[in-house]
Amino acid sequence: MTAASLQRGTLWVLVISNVLGGVAVASGFAVAALLAENISGSTSLAGLVATSTTLGAAVLAVPLAKLARSRGRRISLTAGYLIAVAGALLSIVAAQIDSLLLLLVAGCLFGSGSAANLQSRYAATDAAAPDRVASSLSMVVWGTTIGVVVGPNLTGIGGSLGSSLGMLALAGPYIFSVAAFTLALATVWFGLRRLQQVTVRPTTLERQPLKTTFRRVMAIPNARLGLLAIATAHAVMVGVMSMTPVHLRHHGASLTIVGFVISGHVAGMYALSPVMGFLADRIGRIQTIGIGLTILTAAMTVAALAPDDAHSLTATALVLLGLGWSACLVAGSALLSRSVPEDIRTSAQGLSDLTMGVLASIAGTAAGPVLAQLGFHWLAVLCGMLLVPVAVLALATARNQYSGTPAAGG
Repeated sequence: MTAASLQRGTLWVLVISNVLGGVAVASGFAVAALLAENISGSTSLAGLVATSTTLGAAVLAVPLAKLARSRGRRISLTAGYLIAVAGALLSIVAAQIDSLLLLLVAGCLFGSGSAANLQSRYAATDAAAPDRVASSLSMVVWGTTIGVVVGPNLTGIGGSLGSSLGMLALAGPYIFSVAAFTLALATVWFGLRRLQQVTVRPTTLERQPLKTTFRRVMAIPNARLGLLAIATAHAVMVGVMSMTPVHLRHHGASLTIVGFVISGHVAGMYALSPVMGFLADRIGRIQTIGIGLTILTAAMTVAALAPDDAHSLTATALVLLGLGWSACLVAGSALLSRSVPEDIRTSAQGLSDLTMGVLASIAGTAAGPVLAQLGFHWLAVLCGMLLVPVAVLALATARNQYSGTPAAGG
C-alpha cells in the first residue's frame, strides 16, 4: 500500500468518524442551553452547559495531544470519544435527577467529543503533501457537515423518544449522542489499525512544557496569527450560537425552528470547508483568514440589526457566522501547523485547541448574562468587537510578509 493510498484511507476513516461525532455533538448541544435553563430556572445560567462543554474540550485537548504524541492518533481519538460517551450518559442522568451541577460535569466530559473531532483535523495533515495541507484538513472538517446538520434535526424525535422512555423530553437527544459517539469510537479504533504507519506517529522528541510551546508559538508571526484567529473566531461563534436557541424560544420559535436555525449554522460551519481549504492552499492562508473575519463581521452586523422576531434574519446571521468560523479554522489551523517546527507541532496543536476552548468558555459564560441584561443585539455587537484586534494583526502580518519580513508557513 502506497503512502498516497494510506493517506486516502486515513481521510475516509476520519471523515466517517467526524460524521458520527458531529451527530453526537450537535444532538446534545442543540438542547444544552434549554436543558440548563429548565433545570436552573434562569436564563443567565442557560449558557453554563455550553461553557462547560467548551471548557471540557479545551482542557482535554492538551492530554489528548500528549497521548497522540506518545501513543499515536488512534489511541488518542479513541480515548476522546470514550470520555464523551460517559459525558452523554451523565447528561441524561443529570436531567432525570434535576441536577445542574452534574449537568455541568457531564458537559465537561461531553466536550471530549468535540476535542476528538477537532484533533482529527490535524491527524489528516500528518502525511499530507505540503500543498495539500489545508485541503486535507478541510475534508475532515467537511465530514462533520452531515452529522451536525442531522443532529439538531433529531431534537424533536429525541424528545419524543425520551418521553416514551419516561425521561425528560430535553434529555432525549442525548440518546443519539451516546449511540453516535460509540460508533465513532469503533470507527477510529478499527479503521485506523491498518493505517497506523500514517496516522500513528509517536515521537521520541523531547517533550515541551506548555509554557515553552506558547512562547515559541507567539514568537512566530504566522503561528501567532493562526492561533489567535482560530481562538477568536471560535469564541465569537460560541458566544452567539450558544444563546441563539434561548433567544429564539423567548421570541416564539418552536423547537423545530430552533433545530432548523442551528442546522443552517452548522452547515455553514462545515459544508464549505473544502472551499476554504482550496482558498487557503491557493490564494494564501492569511488571506483566507481575512475573508473569514470579513464574513464574521457581516454575521454580527445582521444579528445586531435583526428584529427579535425576525427568525429568518437570525438564521442568516447564523449561517454567516458558521462560514466565517470555517474560513478562520481551516486557514488558521493550516497556518499554525506548518509555521511551527516539528518538535513542537503536536504540542502547538493541543495549545491551539486549549486556547480556542478557554476563550470560547469565557464568551459562553458571559453570553447568558449579556442576553438576559442587554439582549441578543448587544451580544452580537460585543462579540463583533473581539474581531478587531485579530483583523489588525492579520493586516500587520500580511504587510510584513509583503515587505520581506520572514514568516514561515504563509
